Amino acid sequence: MYTKAMVAALIGAASAERIPLGFNPLSAADLMHQKAVYEARAMLREVGALGNDDIPVIDKMNTQYFIDVKLGSEETSFQVVPDTGSSNLWVYSSQCHSLACLSHSKYNHKKSSSYVEDGEAFDITYGSGSVSGFVSQDTCKITDNLSATMKFGEITKADGTTFLVSKMDGIIGLAFETISVDKLPVFMDEVDLSDRSFAFYLHNNPDSSYMTMPGIDESLGLTKMGTHDVIEETYWNLNVTKLSGPNGDIDTTGYKAAIDSGTSLIIGPKPLLDPLVEGITVDQKCNGIEDLPNITFTFDDVDYVLTPDDYVVKVTEFGQTQCLMGIMGMDVPEGFDYIITGDVFMRPYPTLFDKNNKTVTFYKY
Repeated sequence: MYTKAMVAALIGAASAERIPLGFNPLSAADLMHQKAVYEARAMLREVGALGNDDIPVIDKMNTQYFIDVKLGSEETSFQVVPDTGSSNLWVYSSQCHSLACLSHSKYNHKKSSSYVEDGEAFDITYGSGSVSGFVSQDTCKITDNLSATMKFGEITKADGTTFLVSKMDGIIGLAFETISVDKLPVFMDEVDLSDRSFAFYLHNNPDSSYMTMPGIDESLGLTKMGTHDVIEETYWNLNVTKLSGPNGDIDTTGYKAAIDSGTSLIIGPKPLLDPLVEGITVDQKCNGIEDLPNITFTFDDVDYVLTPDDYVVKVTEFGQTQCLMGIMGMDVPEGFDYIITGDVFMRPYPTLFDKNNKTVTFYKY
């Protein structure tokens, strides 16, 4: 006899959608750019260019993983970043004449019978540029079973060279509404699901990365490492109790780990991350990587070990492979208390984001 819980679990497993993740190999310059943009945003906040209540919006231009979404009755396809570090959906508009818009998919609301006019101004400033336009409303579809009618940014102007070189046509934010520009709705709050959860399975192999929504991919037989409460509903912020490396433990009192699918690296304040990785030298030619020490992140009371294979990022350009450290300290003003915990961490630990219970659960293969 099936219990209600068993039936619910079976229904949840059957309804989970597998969403392919496209993969964009990064260059060494891309990775350095990510760190520089985080520092720029933090400094803007320090000098007052961002309000005291603003949460820094992080530049996703040089990112790694994409999904396809379709907008409007015409179901125009866009390659967007599924981003747990922001909360808005935006795409380029057919009314955009910036150079960046010429080489990307564009949304034409005149061709969509499901379009609803709004017109409110929409602006986001990044460390390396900005996008602006107006708010529109239409249907957003990830799969036939995952769709929502929602408001989003229709971008008519994009300033910044990184928009030119990025493969992305936009962003679909998956964080909390508290950091949404104009408090526009978040896709996960609008989609017709009783289980508002989603998971990432990230790999360097472009054919094997994907998301599931809702729930976790039970067929993988994953081992659950730990479930952690979100302690601040902006990003998916967790309580980080300790960092450990070859130089001992690093006190992280007062800091939060923002689990961010839209960032390739682990980036945080120098006072935390510099002592953590001090003495670890990553050979650019990738010699001796296997001899480097492990690094441990502790969330609540659960240890997550990163091996050198996890935290060393390999980039290949012009047929040459280069190795880089995937954990980087940055200069930030007092009060920037986030460790941006990106794909370097999420690759070895498949990650379930649960808006029902406001938790993040990590698994291992």
